[in-house]
Amino acid sequence: MIVIIDLGWGNVRSVYAKIDQMNEPVIISSDIEKIETADKIILPGVGAFDYGMKKIQSLGIKEIIDKKIIREKIPILGICLGMQLFSQNSEEGKLPGLGYIDVITKKFYFSDTVSLNIPHMGWNTIRIKNVSPLLKGIEDNSRFYFVHSYHLSIDSGDIVIASTVYGYDFPSIIQHDNIFGVQFHPEKSHKQGIQLIRNFVKM
Repeated sequence: MIVIIDLGWGNVRSVYAKIDQMNEPVIISSDIEKIETADKIILPGVGAFDYGMKKIQSLGIKEIIDKKIIREKIPILGICLGMQLFSQNSEEGKLPGLGYIDVITKKFYFSDTVSLNIPHMGWNTIRIKNVSPLLKGIEDNSRFYFVHSYHLSIDSGDIVIASTVYGYDFPSIIQHDNIFGVQFHPEKSHKQGIQLIRNFVKM
């Protein structure tokens, strides 16, 4: 069973619809007993970092998510803010994140000579850095849809599966053991986004 964690985000239904069309067992839930049944978890997200962590805390689901991810090591896919919540903390807020990855989340900062809008919004390409089952059938320079003002700060290493350039390189796909994250919205990214979601659910 694939459980999409329901934190009240606007994109939850879109993610659900894409998986349901694949005839895969999937539910949207923030119920502890339902999350317990998961063999995969998806954590979508839009909005502010602290809001996301407050929702996780108020729903009382951090312990069960930690158990599934850290102890049982089932795959989890974080989407946009969902991926940022895997970090230790964010410049956007004051609360600690889930802490699954030893990185922080930073805001885009550009020099005065760079004229780019924040948030980074629209279509952009990925540059594949490392092999991952998440990218089966997806080519280098494939285009995905982004909407974000913050990104994970990772200098180097195997954790970065793909990067994207917006003023500078930032991680757009990460993998750390059973933990997967994408900074873009695959549910809004047409066929390449559907392929990425399919790769995760078939993993």
